[in-house]
Amino acid sequence: MTSALKVQFLTSPAIRRAPAVPGAGKDGRLRQARFARSKGRLMIRAVVNSDQNKAAMETTVTKSSESKDVNGSSLLVASSSSSNKEEGVFDVRAVITVRKKMKEKLTEKIEDQWELFVNGIGKGILIQLISEEIDPVTNSGKSVESAVRGWMPKPSNSSHPNIVEYGANFTVPSDFGKPGAVLITNLHGKEFYLAEIVVHGFDGGPMFFPANTWIHSRNDNPESRIIFRNQAYLPSQTPDGIKDLRREDLLSIRGNGKGERKPHDRIYDYAPYNDLGNPDKDEELARPVLGSEERPYPRRCRTGRPPTKTKPLCESRIEKPHPVYVPRDETFEEIKQNTFSAGRLKALLHNLIPSIAATLSSSDIPFTCFSDIDKLYNSGFLLKEDDQAVVQNPFVVPLMRQVLSVSERLLKYDTPAIIKMDRFAWLRDNEFARQTLAGVNPVNIEILKEFPILSKLDPAVYGPPESAITKELIEEELHGMSIEQAIEEKRLFILDYHDMLLPFIYKINSLPDRKSYASRTVFFYNKASMLRPIAIELSLPPTPSSPRNKHVYSHGHDATTHWIWKLAKAHVCSNDAGIHQLVNHWLRTHACMEPYIIAAHRHLSSMHPIFMLLHPHMRYTLEINALARQSLINGGGIIEASFFPGKYAMELSAAAYKSMWRFDMEALPADLIRRGMAVEDPSMPCGVKLVIEDYPYASDGLLIWSAIKEWVESYVEHFYSEPKSITSDVELQAWWSDVKNKGHHDKRNEPWWPQLNTKEDLSGIVTTIIWIASGQHAAINFGQYPFGGYVPNRPTLMRKLILQENEPDYEKFMVNPQRTFLSSLPTQLQATKVMAVQDTLSTHSPDEEYLGQVNQLHSHWINDPEVLKIFNKFSAKLEEVENVINKRNKDVRLKARCGAGIPPYELLVPSSGPGVTGRGIPNSISI
Repeated sequence: MTSALKVQFLTSPAIRRAPAVPGAGKDGRLRQARFARSKGRLMIRAVVNSDQNKAAMETTVTKSSESKDVNGSSLLVASSSSSNKEEGVFDVRAVITVRKKMKEKLTEKIEDQWELFVNGIGKGILIQLISEEIDPVTNSGKSVESAVRGWMPKPSNSSHPNIVEYGANFTVPSDFGKPGAVLITNLHGKEFYLAEIVVHGFDGGPMFFPANTWIHSRNDNPESRIIFRNQAYLPSQTPDGIKDLRREDLLSIRGNGKGERKPHDRIYDYAPYNDLGNPDKDEELARPVLGSEERPYPRRCRTGRPPTKTKPLCESRIEKPHPVYVPRDETFEEIKQNTFSAGRLKALLHNLIPSIAATLSSSDIPFTCFSDIDKLYNSGFLLKEDDQAVVQNPFVVPLMRQVLSVSERLLKYDTPAIIKMDRFAWLRDNEFARQTLAGVNPVNIEILKEFPILSKLDPAVYGPPESAITKELIEEELHGMSIEQAIEEKRLFILDYHDMLLPFIYKINSLPDRKSYASRTVFFYNKASMLRPIAIELSLPPTPSSPRNKHVYSHGHDATTHWIWKLAKAHVCSNDAGIHQLVNHWLRTHACMEPYIIAAHRHLSSMHPIFMLLHPHMRYTLEINALARQSLINGGGIIEASFFPGKYAMELSAAAYKSMWRFDMEALPADLIRRGMAVEDPSMPCGVKLVIEDYPYASDGLLIWSAIKEWVESYVEHFYSEPKSITSDVELQAWWSDVKNKGHHDKRNEPWWPQLNTKEDLSGIVTTIIWIASGQHAAINFGQYPFGGYVPNRPTLMRKLILQENEPDYEKFMVNPQRTFLSSLPTQLQATKVMAVQDTLSTHSPDEEYLGQVNQLHSHWINDPEVLKIFNKFSAKLEEVENVINKRNKDVRLKARCGAGIPPYELLVPSSGPGVTGRGIPNSISI
């Protein structure tokens, strides 16, 4: 045996010789997997005995036959020979699928050729098959090992040219049983991406080991990687031969909570949001820790970076372009990376527009007329040669020239859907109201249950609790109906941001060029089935001279009142945009989803049926959240620069988590009932009846919710048929405990957490999580540019309060109300920056995976015909849902989604193509 093949992993002082197995190679020996405990932790050691014959390492196929894989391509597959059967052994062959980079540098291509050569001669990858059967000698799974060697004639999946396949041959004893796991050891100096392993030659056809994982180099981590077969097992059903491997894999993923994480790690642990600020760089960039009794918050994935020098409780930051750690398999795949990079480039190009304007004018400037905004879509911003000479920044000039040399159209925005068919729609009250039901933030409108409207804030601090909206004012708009009758008939609704925002208004308004109110907006649902706003209250903190600092506005009938009403609506939209982004989008989907994902990896084995069910809904979320902490929600980041709360943005998000977030209310039916937008009705499919039938988010959402619920319930019923099977599932119970006690640590003692004792409990919990990751996120994310891309429709901040008659600039407003309105909106720099971000966040990647669909490369996700049958039923149900939504969008009776110039409501249509389509439900929060 050559020295290169005398391999021992995690070398031990004493190595037992593997016991002889009759007929296995010339000396009758097989490599065995030996397990030993070290420092209280199970370690894996793959041992090669020094006196083994080289022929045992280089087992060959005695007879092969050609078979077809799932894609119809030919594979050379090992089959048993009669002579070997008589000797008590047979031959099998593993096909190892490795995915290479799509775009490679020259040096990477040279490295790949060397890697191909090394793998081809059997010196690059070692593979062990671990049986589900126990070896009585080692008391662990039976094992055979081989080196990966040789190349397949061609990739079996020809549609993916970056796929490379290798073979590994094994001689297996006849009593080996079925392989349940594979150990992979990477002898190369760098990692590689393992897509799948298929083992041919066992009875019952090929066996699939889906991996879709990065295999670390032995130089980075000497432990072998464990890949399990696509067979789902509850912990109590785990075959004896792979029980230890199941436990060991979970231990390795969980880590010990110490040290700084390295890029190759795949360790999932928790940390508070203590990395948003950068006090070492600038005291102005210091931000409070989120995740404490004072500021509760969900936990993020731990990176273990050292603390900052000036604030020991804060973690030091890694700035772009260096990546923030996430477990290795959570990072974007190459297609997604390219799309996101292109999106960031697009944002950079868009930022050139206002940057150039600001440079030429020496200041950031407001829009002076609506044609300034229209230019962003119609003609774009073109640079003249003499303009370029004015810009002195040596880094900007080459970039501008590069842009112009490619195409002047790069400085042009797509026309947002909200003005594409009707450029004046945003001015109308009915459109303002329609967007509370069918816009990008349709989750805050609620029924008005009682009058007068009262605040729950401390009156000693925030003044009298009664709203300034009077009964008389409302009844003027009710066409003869009393306010009591309107409430009884469920015709009055409210968008109420008063209590959430008022504690922050003084601080926000102390920031330069930020002026906000805490708003309340009352709507009336008339007998024509139309929702319209009838009163807006804008509140400021009380002062000694104005203890009741509240202003009420209505649409009125004269020109002055109309313009003031437009400004009041703009302030409401600014409140709505900030709450949407920081609470409903970031907190309730992105941030709250992260603990479910971390806990699932820490406590649910990859062969656990609930892990298999949740896995598609966890894709990319940790990576996009890490990128958000680095560039979007960080101190001085894009959200602070572009939305009204400024540096207090994440504190506002934490306050919302403290006051209103609870898991049991994140289920769609429960949320609708909480807001009074639905009532319980057992005769309805989801047990609820909508108060406003023409509520597109809710009516379409309930179709998606129902389909997910049916799929999950059938899946759970399939695996948990035995009594007490839920309570006896140690992994499942540990997962849910981790979610509550660690992932949402600050709310661990709340009484509303669902129990996990029955199949109904489990189905409800999992349905909610899948809904949040798919339908809920899609509904509030992918409409950001279609609705927010036109600044007057949805300003993300306001720079001026509404002028009062006794103020000096009131006369300027009377002379030119349009200029006053536009100067109150975000500046050109602020507006174009947030438009670029919204455009990026609204974009579907080409590799997006949608609800009810399975990526071809992940087609072997589970070996269970009954589950696949249930899944196909779920997919068919979603196709029906899509047809129903398409019909609804053509129903003229549904005025919230159909009418002259009204864009159809497609945010909950399940399928989509790439780009900013305003439709499609990805499986996971991936952008």
